[in-house]
Formats: sequence, C-alpha cells, structure tokens
Amino acid sequence: MASFLVEGGYKLKGSIEVQGAKNEALQVLCAIILTSEEVIIENIPDILDIRNLIDLLTSLGVKATRLSPNDWRFKADSLDLDQLYSSRFLQKSAALRGSIMLVGPMLGRFGKAVVSKPGGDKIGRRRLDTHFTGIQKLGATFEYDNEKFLYQVEANNLRGCYMLLDEASVTGTANIVMAAVLADGRTTIYNAACEPYVQQLCRMLNKMGAKISGIGSNLLTIDGVSSLKGCRHRILPDMIEVGSFIGMAAMTGSELTIKNVAYPELGMIPESFTRLGIKLQNVADDIYIPAQESYTIDTFMDGSILTIDDAPWPGLTPDLLSVLLVVATKAVGSVLIHEKMFESRLFFVDKLIDMGAQIILCDPHRATVIGLGQAHNLRGSEMSSPDIRAGIALLIAAMSAKGNSRIQGIEQIDRGYEQIDERLNRLGARIHREQL
Repeated sequence: MASFLVEGGYKLKGSIEVQGAKNEALQVLCAIILTSEEVIIENIPDILDIRNLIDLLTSLGVKATRLSPNDWRFKADSLDLDQLYSSRFLQKSAALRGSIMLVGPMLGRFGKAVVSKPGGDKIGRRRLDTHFTGIQKLGATFEYDNEKFLYQVEANNLRGCYMLLDEASVTGTANIVMAAVLADGRTTIYNAACEPYVQQLCRMLNKMGAKISGIGSNLLTIDGVSSLKGCRHRILPDMIEVGSFIGMAAMTGSELTIKNVAYPELGMIPESFTRLGIKLQNVADDIYIPAQESYTIDTFMDGSILTIDDAPWPGLTPDLLSVLLVVATKAVGSVLIHEKMFESRLFFVDKLIDMGAQIILCDPHRATVIGLGQAHNLRGSEMSSPDIRAGIALLIAAMSAKGNSRIQGIEQIDRGYEQIDERLNRLGARIHREQL
C-alpha cells in the first residue's frame, strides 16, 4: 500500500504533456487478438490498468515488445487457449474491468471466450447486459458459473444482424464491434456509443481490413470479413487527464499550458470548465490557462442555478464530474452536479466536506456545491481514494488546501494517471509518495 503526502498551497508553473488515453488503450489492446499479424500501438499510457491488461494478454501467449516508454509491438499468432481456464488468467481478469472487452475479439477469431466477472472502480452497478445481449444476437451463447464467478461464451458461427442497444455503452459497443468484424454478413448497431475512443477503435479496425461505416455516429454498419491484418495505430491524448489538469490549474491559481490535447476531440469539456468561470485559451493544439485568483460560476439565462450533468457523447463524460465538483468548491456561486450513470460516484464528497467544502449531497446522483471563493479555503485532511476519478479530485483538493493532506489508496490513482506525482512535482507541486 502507498499514500500521497501533499503539501497544499503551492502553485504550478510551466507546461505538461498529456498521456495517452486509458479508455482507448483498453479497447485497442483487446483488438490485437483479432489478427495473427504484427500490430504496433503508439502512445500507450504506462499506468497500472494498462500494465495489467498487457500482462493478461501475454499470459495467453501474445508476444509483447516494448519499443519505447509508450510504444509497443504485439503479435497474437500462437495463443494458448487452455490458459483461458487457468487460475492466473481468471484472477487477473477479475481484477480488471477492461478484461470484459476480450470477449468480442476472442469470440470473433476463436469462437470461444472465458472471463471472470470483472472488478474495477467501486462507483455503483456497472451492468454487462449490453455486451452480452448484443453478442448473443450475433449467435453466441453465454453460461455463468455461480461458483467460479466466470462467464463462458461460445459461438460456432457468428452472423451479422440488426440490433438496437438498450444503452449507448462505450465498452459494450466496442465489444460488439470487435465480435462483428469477423462475423458473416452485415451487422447494424443502432444507439451505438460514438465517443472519440470508439471512433479510434473503428478506424484502427478499418486499417486492419475491417469494413465499418458510420464512424462518429450512433449508427454503425459492419460488413464482416474473413480475416484481419496488422497495422500501426496511435492513441489519442487522454481527455480526462486534460480536464484534470485544467482543474488543477484553476484550484491552485496557476498558469499552466497543457500540450497536444487533440482539442477537436474534447467535446463539451472546455465549455464545462468555462461555465465555472475558468479562463482558458486554445492555442494551436494546446490549452493555455492563465493564473486566476478567483472565478465565478455562471448561471442559466433566467438566472437560475447552473446544472452540470453527464450525457452520452457528444455530451459531457461522467469521468470528469468528480473533478468539476471539486473545482466548484473554490468558485464563487453555486452549481448542481448531476451524475446520472453511477449511483455511488458522488459519495466521495464527504471527504471534501471534512476539508471544509460547502456541499449538500442531495441523493446518490446529485450534489449542490456552494462555492465561497477565497473567503473559505479548504484545509488539509486524511482521506482515501475510492476510485480513479475521485482520487484525482481529492489530489486536486489537497494541492489547493491549507496545510498537509494524506491520501491513502493511491493505487486507484495509479490505475489511470501515469507518474502523476513526478510530473506535477516538476511543475512546482509538493507531492510525496510514501510506501506503507
């Protein structure tokens, strides 16, 4: 176990590069199973979840060669499918929620898949029905072993079909697409997720020889092919990290440049922060945030309290609501944060309340933040990170607080952010990693 000891009150100064996108990396790494040829993936973030997925792939026999700190070469030409039932594979897949996306490519290429019921963040129910229902419509059968907590999936011959997804699930869409690219005939997916990372997966698959149209929309058409070839693919910058750095600059009153952000792919993220009163400028492909001692929350046109909520793309990603919530604690004004997807994600606000934040948790999905600006600073506290996004929000709060804070459970933060303490310390932060 490790913790962060954070000395609050220090400003950041300079520029920072954004890591590769975690959520895209989880998808495209699973896609390498679909071909026996060489696949090179660039800009892979060196974070705990990704290291665990690469380890899971190599346990099946995937050859993985690290070409540079963030570029890898993979070849899945001689997999040992018996390893699917090994205790090592099942334990590792149970610890990583992204392992569920191995089902689609394993089923498409080999006709079978086994995966433990996956873990991940403790942010509420994260059902898998969309994954399973869509793949079943392609002709697969699922069996759940209640004693071993694993799913066994088989299909002699996947066949394309029309399907209307019950929700625009990002990982569900990715899983179904990866199963469908090698299925017989045409698959049409309506109400598909259209996040940039799903678009990136589809573009990578097309480079491998797949035939996917409608990329960027909620209606995907996939004409199955008999096999896929290798390719080279570069992962987008992580939009969640971009938003996290905007929040850090605002909360610490810092001048910061965020480099190479792929600005056109950020959607509602910049606007959501500007509605909290944060000034930012798009310069080339960078975001420049000037030092601000205070910022004021906007209101709706009729003067009513602003609401910031999540929605399927191109709406605001739910992964940034924790950051936006903590940023609002130092603003002037009030805002209602409405997290629609996960019923436990906002429960970390009790830790912010202990730090002196003025927050009313209305119910599991809604919290009202009363920002008092410079009139009321957060104070240092002892706390623990319940999930990746709450963890970075608590780190932001600790960096801006008066006094020292200790954050336990930083393995959660390490799952999503690459060497975050070292990178921020180079900008002037005071974050000390301590092993317990």
